[in-house]
Amino acid sequence: MKQWILQALLAWLLPTLLAQGEARQRGISQAQNSTRPALLRLSDHLLANYRKGVRPVRDWRRPTTISIDVIVYAILNVDEKNQVLTTYIWYRQFWTDEFLQWNPEDFDNITKLSVPTDSVWVPDILINEFVDVGKSPNIPYVYVQHQGEVQNYKPLQVVTACSLDIYNFPFDVQNCSLTFTSWLHTINDINISLWRLPEKVKSDKSIFMNQGEWELLGVLPQFRKFTMESSDCYAEMKFYVVIRRRPLFYAVSLLLPSIFLMVMDIVGFYLPPDSGERVSFKITLLLGYSVFLIIVSDTLPATAIGTPLIGVYFVVCMALLVISLAETILIVRLVHKQDLQQPVPAWLQHLVLERITWLLCLREQSASCRPPTTTQATKTNNCSAMGNHCSHLGGPQDLEKTLRGRGGPPPPPREASLAVRGLLQELSSIRHYLEKRDEIREMARDWLRVGSVLDKLLFRIYLLAVLAYSITLVTLWSVWHYS
Repeated sequence: MKQWILQALLAWLLPTLLAQGEARQRGISQAQNSTRPALLRLSDHLLANYRKGVRPVRDWRRPTTISIDVIVYAILNVDEKNQVLTTYIWYRQFWTDEFLQWNPEDFDNITKLSVPTDSVWVPDILINEFVDVGKSPNIPYVYVQHQGEVQNYKPLQVVTACSLDIYNFPFDVQNCSLTFTSWLHTINDINISLWRLPEKVKSDKSIFMNQGEWELLGVLPQFRKFTMESSDCYAEMKFYVVIRRRPLFYAVSLLLPSIFLMVMDIVGFYLPPDSGERVSFKITLLLGYSVFLIIVSDTLPATAIGTPLIGVYFVVCMALLVISLAETILIVRLVHKQDLQQPVPAWLQHLVLERITWLLCLREQSASCRPPTTTQATKTNNCSAMGNHCSHLGGPQDLEKTLRGRGGPPPPPREASLAVRGLLQELSSIRHYLEKRDEIREMARDWLRVGSVLDKLLFRIYLLAVLAYSITLVTLWSVWHYS
């Protein structure tokens, strides 16, 4: 009986004793917790039973929405040869972690806490165009709001592949994309959205370093869904970074020297065509342009799939200089004086001195330049003034017959007639030499007139070709620059 009473008393007192012990232990722990800092208590409360390897949702059917934002800070490098763009961006993303929520009143009204990145779940969002790991600083913490919003801010040096079009260099505009997507999770698990409005993302240049070679025109965001070979659907957010090259440096260092050399080549046409200085002058220009191309070859961007238009421009200018030199050699060859030079053909005289001069409006100039053909007229007038005696100075026998027929004095002795005969032969040789020299001079003047007219014709054709080519390039570059 006594044993039964003792057991009843113990059964009645034991719960009371246990409750008092638990209350005492709770009081001790509350006293200890009240002395600890609120940040430590909140951190222990959040991470005590946290599993960072599990997607932080209570209902696995509900996807986790990741909101992202990109702000371009600087354009570090544009490698046209390797088709690589290096940018420095400020990347921001936030999502809701349902396992990182608390009541601020229980933890000294703390509404925001920074926790180590390695201790919480982080989405596997990467950039598809990554080709190299940039020198990005490591940010070891993320911010957690009391509603469970996790904010992950970090700067990134992004080295991405980009299809660079250099045909319009140095007035080119490049459009490169940064595609953010989950590498593993489908849209049923992770969805992507834009943090800010697209208009604000496009026009945000507040932190862009605007003193380099490239100018930021805008960042265009675009969301889309895509599927792989399987039926899984993925979400991605594209940011199109549109940049434009500043052309002033290249216009001064590349275009202006080439323009100056071409202008000097055009001015070289004003040298006389019968002067050998024009050939040496144009050869010097051609050599100078070759050296110029060697110097600027390292400045021009090069790719395996295309050549910039400015490279074609330099090649065409080189070809124009070669054509100008060939034209100069042709004209110098025509007007060069030679002893065995043939007369100008009649068809060439008719074509050049009549047709082309009329086409070039040079008829009066060519007529005034033509010297009067006075050789035959002078000889005829002289012979008529001398009583047609010029034709009878061929030898001493004719002179003796003439003197006898006129009843003059007897002829001189034999020795005197031989001396006169020699003198007449010398005079005849001198006369033939002078006539031949005048004939050669007249042919040289004819060739010079033909060469001058052809030189003016070829110069105008060359000038029209250069002007048409320059106007076309300037128009194209102006349209590209202001588009």
